Amino acid sequence: MTAPPERGPSGPPPTATLSLRTTRRKWVPPRWLSFVTRKGAHLIVVLLAVTFLVSMMLELLPGDPARVILGPEATDAQVELVRQELHLDQPAIVRYWYWLTAALQGDLGVSFRTGQPVAEAIMQRIPVSVQLMVMVQVFALVVAIAGAMYATYRPNGWVNRMGSVLSLAAISIPGFVLGLFLVYIFAVTLGVLPASGYVPPSDGLWLNFTTMLLPAIALALEPMGVYFRVLRGDMQATMKEDFVLAAQAKGMSASNVLMRQVFRPSSFSLVTLAGINTARLIGSAVVIETLFALPGLGRMLVDSVYARDYVTLQGVVAVIAVFYVVTNIVIDLLYLALDPRVRSGRG
Repeated sequence: MTAPPERGPSGPPPTATLSLRTTRRKWVPPRWLSFVTRKGAHLIVVLLAVTFLVSMMLELLPGDPARVILGPEATDAQVELVRQELHLDQPAIVRYWYWLTAALQGDLGVSFRTGQPVAEAIMQRIPVSVQLMVMVQVFALVVAIAGAMYATYRPNGWVNRMGSVLSLAAISIPGFVLGLFLVYIFAVTLGVLPASGYVPPSDGLWLNFTTMLLPAIALALEPMGVYFRVLRGDMQATMKEDFVLAAQAKGMSASNVLMRQVFRPSSFSLVTLAGINTARLIGSAVVIETLFALPGLGRMLVDSVYARDYVTLQGVVAVIAVFYVVTNIVIDLLYLALDPRVRSGRG
């Protein structure tokens, strides 16, 4: 007969104490949750810094917004009345505080120039800028990834040799110069595409596509060249790694090696560049949107600067800043999904 376990002077046997300690582990939040919390704090700091700096920089612009709103025929009394109504007679930091407290409640103000609520105007412009950004990224990524993979598969082929020259030319040509060239060829000479203007998708998907095609190509050429050169260099370096040589020695097909063994570990730089460019395209397509008369956020930004409409300008800048930070958070989350070293904290 087996003897029962000996008890200590007080409490349960040692095995039961160990089991109780094991079940009372301290809760550790998931890595992605602490990451998103930290990035959310960064988002708040970035928004406050960007909107405050924009508010201060508007003080450097020449002219009086009240005079711009009323026109040159307005009397001094009328101008002074408008300045008081719009708080233009207050210091810039006071006006920023008024704007910030209203923005926290979802009110971005009313445009001095058009009288339209800023949030409503932004919601009308965002679809145009987002559609342009998506088309640009699709064109640039599809061509760059296909070209880089074929150049890696055939390093002595004509795609690799011509890709170096064409990608360098694509990076060097300014977007507005290419835009003017495309307008001359496809709109003026051939007459197959419109030179400017915008047709919403509700009026016809094909008409909408034709109005956005030339601006998208004009903007896509520069990131296409950058993506191609970066991805080709990373993939050619990965092809020399031991695990790739081992996969080839085992008889794995070329397409399997390129897609599963080479492309995935080589895509980190491409993901970073694509994310940065995505955020940049939302607000920086100013020249292209003006050239092709597209009613996007970039053109709205320029119009608000010319009119000294600081309420609209602050609202647009805040939206662009949110988009930029959120895009970077998504990129960092993609790192967690793509690289096991980042998930384990060793990357």
